[in-house]
Amino acid sequence: MSLEMQKKNQTKGNPTHTALRISEVRDDIVIMQDGTLRAVVAVSSTNFDLKSEEEQNGIVYGYQRFLNSLDFPVQILMQSRRLDIADYVGKLKVATSRLTNELLRMQANYYVEYINQLVTEANVMSKSFYIIIPLSENVNPASGGIMGKLFGGGVAKKANQKIENIKHYSELLAQRVDSITSNLSGLGLKVARLDTGALVELYYNSYNFESAPALDSSTLGDIKIINGSETATK
Repeated sequence: MSLEMQKKNQTKGNPTHTALRISEVRDDIVIMQDGTLRAVVAVSSTNFDLKSEEEQNGIVYGYQRFLNSLDFPVQILMQSRRLDIADYVGKLKVATSRLTNELLRMQANYYVEYINQLVTEANVMSKSFYIIIPLSENVNPASGGIMGKLFGGGVAKKANQKIENIKHYSELLAQRVDSITSNLSGLGLKVARLDTGALVELYYNSYNFESAPALDSSTLGDIKIINGSETATK
């Protein structure tokens, strides 16, 4: 077998987690393998085309001011998914079954069929918008030079130091989140920081885009979530 074929076979056998640069998720932050931090905020959308020209100009200038106010890099993420109306249709069917007027029941059934057909044929998509906010400081404790490498420096001591670093740098990250929130709220947008569970959902769905359009909160125990000093595993 050639070296090239061996590399291909090795690549196919690699599990997904080897491609992730995430070390852990805890206290509403994402800790990368290099020790840097990430916070993620969800941002609402606005229908720009329905705005008046004056309102559109105000949004454009406000967005320019927002970009100019940034003194740190950000990543803007947009996810598009097929609109899932199963819950909505289910509620409609329950409401329809309770109707006593036969004509109203027929019209309601036609409406349910129309909605299902519209979503299927028009390929209606729902879009979600996020801003990923980084902090380049490394929360991993220093090796301690030659003596630290020789004697390990104490596992418990390093773990405590990492926790202290996370607490300290998470405050700096929170300041960046507050700055983003304040600027975007001025544009009439709703901004919400993702908590630990929502972060896990976001990253899980991002790497299981086709097979898992949504992650039910009851299944979060299947994924390693570090919350404070406790590890939750099922």
